[in-house]
Amino acid sequence: MTRSRYRFFETEYPYFMTCTIVGWAPVFTRPETFELIYDSWRYLQRERQFQLFAYVILENHLHLIASAPDLSVVMRHFKSFTARQIIDLLEQRGVRVLLQQLRALKLRHKKESTYQVWQEGSHPQQIRDDEMMWQKIEYIHNNPVVRGYVDDPLDWRHSSARNYAGRAGLIEVVTDWS
Repeated sequence: MTRSRYRFFETEYPYFMTCTIVGWAPVFTRPETFELIYDSWRYLQRERQFQLFAYVILENHLHLIASAPDLSVVMRHFKSFTARQIIDLLEQRGVRVLLQQLRALKLRHKKESTYQVWQEGSHPQQIRDDEMMWQKIEYIHNNPVVRGYVDDPLDWRHSSARNYAGRAGLIEVVTDWS
């Protein structure tokens, strides 16, 4: 039985998803941690027919709109791979306080690991039409503005807002999805 009512059903549609760090711990504060996410997405784009339509990465969570023929499997692998990479990086850098948080916040039933990076699930919401797609894209791009980090979505480097403004972004994004 699934733990959430939010699931991937029809894979021909894109999905809005949220991936949150356990305890809202601030993992994405170093350039290397952002790059782990981008490298993983680039790999998925090359190897798994992963299409990224929009994204934002904040210090403790990320939002994305994506599609893939096996999106639930892709997202499971993405979270597992990036968790391992993040833990390895934090251990290499000696970031003990954050590692202690990730150890303390690990769910009890996760016996195979010492740490937990991501909260379970990604709360996928199927996007069926242009109106919903634009609503989610605007939500994603305005997330750093609402949080008070920037005044203009284009000023947040770790988002696809620049891609949609016709400027170079940090990763390739499908902006012509209509």
